[in-house]
Amino acid sequence: MAVTLEQARRVGYTCLKALLRFAFMVANNLVAIPSYVLYLIMLQPLRVLDSKSFWYIEGVLFKWLLAMVASWGWWAGYTVVEWGDDVKAVSEDEAMVLVNHQATGDVCTLMMCLQDKGTVVRQMMWLMDHIFKYTNFGIVSLIHGDFFIRQGRAHRDQQLVLLKEHLEKYYRSRNRKWIVLFPEGGFLRKRRETSQAFAKKNNLPFLKHVTLPRLGATQVILKTLVAPQENGTPAGGDAVIKESKSKGLQWVIDTTIAYPKGEPIDIQTWILGYRQPTVTHVHYRIFPVKDVPAEPEALTHWLYQRFIEKEDLLTHFYETGAFPPLQGQTKAISREMTLSNLWLVGIQSLAFLSGGMWYCILQYFYHCLF
Repeated sequence: MAVTLEQARRVGYTCLKALLRFAFMVANNLVAIPSYVLYLIMLQPLRVLDSKSFWYIEGVLFKWLLAMVASWGWWAGYTVVEWGDDVKAVSEDEAMVLVNHQATGDVCTLMMCLQDKGTVVRQMMWLMDHIFKYTNFGIVSLIHGDFFIRQGRAHRDQQLVLLKEHLEKYYRSRNRKWIVLFPEGGFLRKRRETSQAFAKKNNLPFLKHVTLPRLGATQVILKTLVAPQENGTPAGGDAVIKESKSKGLQWVIDTTIAYPKGEPIDIQTWILGYRQPTVTHVHYRIFPVKDVPAEPEALTHWLYQRFIEKEDLLTHFYETGAFPPLQGQTKAISREMTLSNLWLVGIQSLAFLSGGMWYCILQYFYHCLF
């Protein structure tokens, strides 16, 4: 089929736009991430004198970095519509967020839709695959205190021990509130066949849009972070709890991400913006942690039920283009998530100004020394 002039122009424009966006992203990373690191190096005396203030400032810088990532998708027309419970109501409480996993764009989507949830972004901890430690954002996540988990049966027991130690050491000492994890342990396309075979062998429901979750990390988080009065187990570090007066983990937020036609956005698309503007749909259900069982068998059943419900939610969404109404509602209510372009421009401008400032400072010291 012959390519028309109009089609050639459209392809050319898309390629040029993708190239310019990629160049901007690279420049953005080259100034923003080193600036984050250098600011925190400069603030190390404050960390010794007033740890709480140090981690407050680090959290603000962390939120700005995530906002920059969100801006790449926002300006490409990748927006979010939210359904279900309003999680802003629990944004100041401790919560565990369980998310289905389809592609690398899931993380970018969360970075975007949690931006307007109060202090959540600057006080959250992420559990992510260890491979992300070696990406451009790895140094930021290491400093922030996120946990990199190594997948595979051979590493599983050791990783759960390390996760418990990590939570006890960093979660409350850095005033974290939300912890985000993907219990499926990998992308849908990679795990679906194995999950379906496991379900068939164990007489469990056949799932197409999600996979059966793994228990380990969820159980460790609950055992470590739930206050003793709620499940009878230690909450991880008595001295830290006494100091922070934490109520412990109070909520589990079951989060379901749905893409139109089941076509997820990956990180390459998020950066290059070659896909047409897309609305991603995010559904929330909030469960009090006191209603979550602590015993492994009961917790496994409870967690499986959440993902069976996700399957039903996604099936309904793909058939109708909307999520079903909550119990007691006659019609599902959606909320369009918005970001301020002025705020995003301000953050990007601050990043480039910071990059210029640090370049001048380092140049000055270089000339003084040499």
